[in-house]
Amino acid sequence: MGKKKKYEKALEELQVELVGLTRWLRHTRKRMVVVFEGRDAAGKGGTIKAITDKLDTRAARVVALSKPTATEDTQWYFQRYVAELPAAGELVLFDRSWYNRAVVEPAMGFCTDEEYDRFMKVCPVFEKMLVDDGIILIKYWLSVDQKEQEERFADRAADPLKRWKLSPVDIKARDKYAEIGDLRDAMIQHTDTDDAPWFVADFNDQKTGRLNLIRHLLDRIPDKLTPDKPFDLPPLAGKPKKDKVTAKGERVPKVY
Repeated sequence: MGKKKKYEKALEELQVELVGLTRWLRHTRKRMVVVFEGRDAAGKGGTIKAITDKLDTRAARVVALSKPTATEDTQWYFQRYVAELPAAGELVLFDRSWYNRAVVEPAMGFCTDEEYDRFMKVCPVFEKMLVDDGIILIKYWLSVDQKEQEERFADRAADPLKRWKLSPVDIKARDKYAEIGDLRDAMIQHTDTDDAPWFVADFNDQKTGRLNLIRHLLDRIPDKLTPDKPFDLPPLAGKPKKDKVTAKGERVPKVY
């Protein structure tokens, strides 16, 4: 079996367990939040897509907030993230999160020193509130070396299907690799707590990193995760009918 086939088989097995995870969340009415932070081009989006690919969209939701509006800039910093927290039985995956204030914003000059210091002091308290209220909170930092990151940037710049992934902030951040590393270390030092620990995943090999992270995520849940059991459909009454649309409506032309 080739490397690609092995990866696809391993991922499929994990996705079956992920379906079981959402089933467990629905059954227990637990709430779960997974935070994905990391280097640009580390593989956050691909990992989130691999996790949610086979899941019921009513059970799992991805949150990727854009730049704050003028109104949001005047609100409590955590306010727009609180609005996205899960309801009972729901899984929410944050593609970047409130930790923008810990790494991206100070690196790019988007926040003041006072705002940064306040965040670092308040964040552990905020997360303890979430955990104390029963939310399962898991935080990942996806790590990638600068050489590998540059290769991925070059690939995105050359590929029209990936070019949209490169933002002006990504381009500017290329010269701040060391500074972002220092900010990340400070973030982990101040916000790695017993209530909400950080987990660092090596993503120099994206597929291996993806499998390791998903396995780790599933192992955070102590209960056995099983998908719905197979069942036989009842027999169809009558003969199958063709779907003939009689109402007016422009038809999509047959091209292929």
